[in-house]
Amino acid sequence: MATITKRRWKTSKGVEREAWVLAYTDAGGKRHKEQYEKKRVAEARRTEVTHQVVSGTYRADAASTTVAEAVKAYLKHLSGRRDRGEHVTEHYYRTTEGQLLNYVAPEGERPVEFNGGIGAVKLSQCTAKVVGDFRDRMRDAGVGVVTTRRVLGSLSRALRYAVANDLIAVNPAAEITVTGKRGEGPKKVVAPSKADVAAALAEAKGSLAIRMRLSASAGVRASELYALRWKHVAFNAGELTVDSRVDAYKNEDTTKSEAGVRQVPLSSAMLAELRKWKDAAASSESDDLIFPNAKGSFLDHKNILKREFRPLMKAAAAKAKEEGRKFRPFNWHALRHFAISLWIEADLKPKTVQTFAGHSTLALTMTRYGHMFPSDSHRNVMDQISSSIFGAAPNGAQMAHDEPEAA
Repeated sequence: MATITKRRWKTSKGVEREAWVLAYTDAGGKRHKEQYEKKRVAEARRTEVTHQVVSGTYRADAASTTVAEAVKAYLKHLSGRRDRGEHVTEHYYRTTEGQLLNYVAPEGERPVEFNGGIGAVKLSQCTAKVVGDFRDRMRDAGVGVVTTRRVLGSLSRALRYAVANDLIAVNPAAEITVTGKRGEGPKKVVAPSKADVAAALAEAKGSLAIRMRLSASAGVRASELYALRWKHVAFNAGELTVDSRVDAYKNEDTTKSEAGVRQVPLSSAMLAELRKWKDAAASSESDDLIFPNAKGSFLDHKNILKREFRPLMKAAAAKAKEEGRKFRPFNWHALRHFAISLWIEADLKPKTVQTFAGHSTLALTMTRYGHMFPSDSHRNVMDQISSSIFGAAPNGAQMAHDEPEAA
C-alpha cells in the first residue's frame, strides 16, 4: 500500500520548509520513499506506482533513470558489440549515435540544433504520449518523415535494451508511427536516361569507367562494389557474387540484409572487360580486391566522389553544352537505379528483380520501382497474390481485367 505524509522542517537559516513523502512497498517486498514539493505530484506518482505494482510493471530504477542515461547505456552496449565485431559497423554506430544525441537526448556542440528532446525525462514518465509528442516536435521543427522514423527506430531500440536490463517494463516507442503529408516521404525512383549514362561513360577513363559500367549493369551499391574480390567473379558461370560491403570507415561487414547476399548474371562484354582488368592488375589472387586503392586497401567513396565522379559530371555537362545536347547530371547511386530499370525494361519478373537487387522484400522492390513495371506485370503480380489467398478462380471464370469489353 502506498501512503503520503507531510513533512515539515527548518533550514539552517530558520526557514520553514515542507514536502510530501510517498512511501510504498514493491512486489518484491522492498520499501521505497520518494519526496515531492507538491502534494498533487505525489498523488499522481502514488496512482502510477500503485498501478505498476499491481500490474507487475513496476521497475525501481525507472524513477531515477533518465532517457539520456538509458541512451548512453545503449550506445555503450553498441560500441562494445562494434569493438568485438558483432555485426555493428562503425558507420552504423555513428549513425545511431547521431540520431540519439542530436534529437532524443541533445547535447551541446552537436551538428544539429534541436531543443525538443526527451533526455531529461525519467523512464517512469516516458509514456507513449511523451514519445508521440516528441515525434510531433521533430516534425514541427522540419525534420523529414524518413529521418523522424529513423530517430524513433533508434530510440525504440535503446528503450528495448532498457527493458532487457529491467530499467523499464515496456517500450513506449514500439508502436509510435510517423505519417507524412500527401506527397511527402520516399519519392519514386527516377533512373538516369541511357543517353546521360552513355555521355558520362564516354568521359570516364580507367578504373572509374569500369567501376561505373559494373555498377550500371550489376546494380551493386558503392559499399558493395569496394568490397568485391576476384573470388566473387565466376567467369565460367558468368555471374557476380555479392556477399559483403565496406562502410565509410573502411570496416568490412556482411551485406545490409540476408537477401543482400546474391548472384547477379553479367554480360559477356562485362566479363571480357573484367578479364582484361584482371590481367592488367598488379595482384589478382582470389582474395585480392578488384578495385583497390594505391595501397591495396579499400577505396574511399567520399574521395572518389570529390576527385573523380563529380568532376566527371561537370565535364560531361560542359561537353553536352558545347555540342548543343542536353545532359542531366546524376549521383553515383543512380547507377544502381539505372541497372534495375534495365532489368525491368528487359521484362524480368518482379521477384527476379528483387533477387538481383538484393532487396529484403518484394514489397520494397515494388514500392521503389513498381511504377517502372508494365501494367501487365502489375496485373500478374496481383493475380498471384489473389490466387494465394482465395485459390484459383472457378472454371470459366475470369479476372476482372480479363473480362471482355461490352460491345
